[in-house]
Amino acid sequence: MTQSAKDRKKLRWWQLSLLGVACTIGTGFFLGSHLAIEIGGPAVLAAYVIAAIAAYLVFNHLARMTAKDPMEGSFRSYAKAAYGRWAGFSSGWVYWSSELLITGSQLTALSLFSRFWFPAIPMWCFAIGYGALGLLIVILGTKSFERWENGFALMKIAAIAIFIVLALLALFGVFKSAAQGPAMPTNWLPSGWTGLWAALIFAFYGYGGLEVMGLMAMRLKKPDEAPKAGRIMLLLLGTVYVVSIGLTLLLEPWTSYRAKESPFIVALADYKLTFVPHLFNGILIIAGFSTMTASLFAVTTMLVTLAKDGDAPPLFAKNRGDERRKPWAALALTASGLAASIVFALLLPERVYEYVTTAAGLMLLYNWLFILATAGRLLKMSFWGQAKRLSGMALIALAVAGTCFHAISRPGFFISLGFSAIIGSVTSLLEEAAASWVI
Repeated sequence: MTQSAKDRKKLRWWQLSLLGVACTIGTGFFLGSHLAIEIGGPAVLAAYVIAAIAAYLVFNHLARMTAKDPMEGSFRSYAKAAYGRWAGFSSGWVYWSSELLITGSQLTALSLFSRFWFPAIPMWCFAIGYGALGLLIVILGTKSFERWENGFALMKIAAIAIFIVLALLALFGVFKSAAQGPAMPTNWLPSGWTGLWAALIFAFYGYGGLEVMGLMAMRLKKPDEAPKAGRIMLLLLGTVYVVSIGLTLLLEPWTSYRAKESPFIVALADYKLTFVPHLFNGILIIAGFSTMTASLFAVTTMLVTLAKDGDAPPLFAKNRGDERRKPWAALALTASGLAASIVFALLLPERVYEYVTTAAGLMLLYNWLFILATAGRLLKMSFWGQAKRLSGMALIALAVAGTCFHAISRPGFFISLGFSAIIGSVTSLLEEAAASWVI
């Protein structure tokens, strides 16, 4: 293949921005935002702004490392370059395991949404179907994944735009409500500052997925445009998150958002728009499937990178000399992990599995912290640059610490510490063994 043909297959910055939107907007925002509102009250808008700033600081530093030296494996490879083999090994495997656990919860949510239309079909049928379809998209290759995710991104942006239009029409009286109707919140901090602090973690979850964007950044036609792609993507996300959640808080009292139902459905429920539950149920399925597929792509890519670099058995790497060959062993392990995650999600008590997936989400934030720590080693920074990096670390630490202030997230925090300690111990034990895996 000629160099010009290879360049045509690479991404432009706006395509990476779209991929970032697709990999980020999911059930964590469309569904999980009800937890942020329930815990923090109307002041949760500030939490989403803070989370957007932290997400920007993380990706900006990751993008700068990509622009300087594009590396397969992204943050995991930079961690290894900065701190040695132990850092790359643990970062890669922490990411792989936490993403698979979260994927199980995404499939459970997708199954619940699907039963809204087909209540007689068992949840495990939907979980297997969505999992198999997601794996098929990954098997078809990177270009197929990009096309699907770009399409999903446009659908999700359109869905939020539709909600904003409907909400504005309701706000200005075009749609009538027999209930309370639009009103400005009167108590912005009903749970105090600790409530807002505890809600931070759920706002951060709304931006989870930027790691996939980091893995894809090495495919940019111009790697130095990676910071621009992240800046546009996060500016777009932050704006639509704050505007859409702000409108939900104007249309309904914040105390309405307590059930395990999307705030966007609850906000319009009193306006008797019969198509809204069906429309947004479809949107929830698209959003959940999109982020689930992105997770499958990311864990498979990470496993192949670990194997190529000697931090996983060489069986999981693509066959050397023929990049067209699929990494079947890596895909098989991802499928096995996905199946185990589905079983855990369906068989474990709901509260226990919620604690485990909360812990997995926290472990992703630990990776964010490590990205910023890595940037301090690999990038030359001015005083202002170091201040931004340390500010990002402080904001993430603030969100993690806030989990101790609420019963929903507190157990997950301690479980995440336990997981981290176990992985740290395994890393120490296996570091010597991993040397024998080098290809």
